[in-house]
Amino acid sequence: MRKLIIAYLKFWLRSKNQHGVQSPFVYDLVTKCFYDRKKQAIYSELKAYRTYLLSNRTKIEVSDLGVGSRVKKGHTRSVSELVKNAGTTRYRAKLLSRFAQYFQFKNSLELGTSLGIATQALHLGHPAGDITTIEGCPAIAAFTEQTFEQFGLKNIRLITGDFNDVTKTLTKNTYDCIYFDGNHQKEATLNYFETLLPTATNDTVFIFDDIYWSTGMTEAWTLIKQHPKVTVTIDTFFWGIVFFRKEQAKEHFTLRV
Repeated sequence: MRKLIIAYLKFWLRSKNQHGVQSPFVYDLVTKCFYDRKKQAIYSELKAYRTYLLSNRTKIEVSDLGVGSRVKKGHTRSVSELVKNAGTTRYRAKLLSRFAQYFQFKNSLELGTSLGIATQALHLGHPAGDITTIEGCPAIAAFTEQTFEQFGLKNIRLITGDFNDVTKTLTKNTYDCIYFDGNHQKEATLNYFETLLPTATNDTVFIFDDIYWSTGMTEAWTLIKQHPKVTVTIDTFFWGIVFFRKEQAKEHFTLRV
């Protein structure tokens, strides 16, 4: 926790708001999406989904959470515990829904379904888009798939399996957005990035969650920024956002969101 606080203080000192952005593409994204404070109807749906999960005492046998949870090492957890300790925050869910709405993602991929909070956010942002989401724990996947049906979430394909195995079967696809929120380890993150790089087009967005979660994740983020196919990146502290726009010169932004 102390390392995370220090990392945030360093981030705050070097970060900027929209006034420090010269790129029209990034400026529009920041002002029209990141800093959009208007209330939206879909926020009530995000809240209803989270409220349902927080009140759910169903016990789930957890077989694989990667290294994304530092809380409670036991194998059986309630749904409400999982939401509190490992679920996407309210703020990030709202931002992710605006992101999907802004870019109108037609085909998205998520690594790390968990209880589907981020999946729902992607769906609500652009309900007509197709989402493929991967979850490593069969029990969590089964519960979440039932919850999607209960809340009427369509166009979502949930795959249960090891990320390494599943991602290798998806390399012939193309995705508008890939949200990396599973195994928070350096080598695993870099492996998923390299494996899924062929699925990216000029307009694809890669979003890496918790880039300061550990020293290894921060190192992975640094290497990803340096990749020759990566042009624009945005560091928001909790997310590392990657673009592959060939029409733009390579540039890295550190922004307060």
